[in-house]
Amino acid sequence: MEEQKINTLWAHLHWLGVLAQQGSYTAAAARLGVSKAAMSQRIAELERAAKVTLVQRTTRSLRLTEAGQKLVDDTRASFEQIEQSFAQVRDLAEQPSGLLRVTAPVAFARQQLVPLFAAFLKDFPDVRIELDLSDRLSALATEGYDLAIRHTARPPDTHVAWALCTTESVLLATPAYLRQWGEPKSPSALQAHNCLHYPRSQDSPAWTFEPRKPLQVGERITVPVSGNFAANNSEALREAALTGAGIALMPDFSAQAELRKGQLVRVLPAWKPVGAFAETIYAIRPYAPHVPRAVTALVACLREGLAGGFC
Repeated sequence: MEEQKINTLWAHLHWLGVLAQQGSYTAAAARLGVSKAAMSQRIAELERAAKVTLVQRTTRSLRLTEAGQKLVDDTRASFEQIEQSFAQVRDLAEQPSGLLRVTAPVAFARQQLVPLFAAFLKDFPDVRIELDLSDRLSALATEGYDLAIRHTARPPDTHVAWALCTTESVLLATPAYLRQWGEPKSPSALQAHNCLHYPRSQDSPAWTFEPRKPLQVGERITVPVSGNFAANNSEALREAALTGAGIALMPDFSAQAELRKGQLVRVLPAWKPVGAFAETIYAIRPYAPHVPRAVTALVACLREGLAGGFC
């Protein structure tokens, strides 16, 4: 009877591990797709069977007891192996399937990824995508994401990264703004203009440039700039620039259509902005011995769709 009872608790142990990973009943229940009440009931049943408290709760926090942490630590590897084995078996199907949880920067996802996702889902109807629009760097394994799209100079060494495409920073303004205020002929001339910038810190903003045909190797110019508008979103900078408010520095993918239409034009085309934004966009996931077929299919779709660049 006791052995039979233990055999009914394997799912309870898995739920305890998810609770430890997520740090709250609400988050763990959402991760498992169950109610918070069901989550609490399973943990209570496990505690009754173990005859020891596994989770200490207060109104504001939750932590595992020594016994609870031991259970999680001792069973984690087994559940990870079960998950990997099931994923491998599922991938024996002819078509990729299942849920893909993807996180991506707000502007890039809205402008570039959503149309590619729509095409991908038509080709693979058994796949579902749950997209999180966020500019913050998520802990992929902890938060349960299958893939992150990141605009970064260096992906984490502990993750697998696929380069999707290259990108560059562009300095843009409307033709009307340049007619009214004059076109700067050198980076230093930007100090006389209203510069719309992406705030990086509490320090005064500064933009760095190097000539596209350098007079000498490593020649760079850093110019302090100022302006009456700053935003930590490239779409907001683009929209402000379109009103003729000033000169904006942003990634090229944020102004692809406006450049083609001539609504925005490049400023200082002989100079390359450097250091403002990374020059490569990656698809990143935590390292695992097995990569689900749906993930590899999505990465292949994104690489093909983004191969042409943005300008």
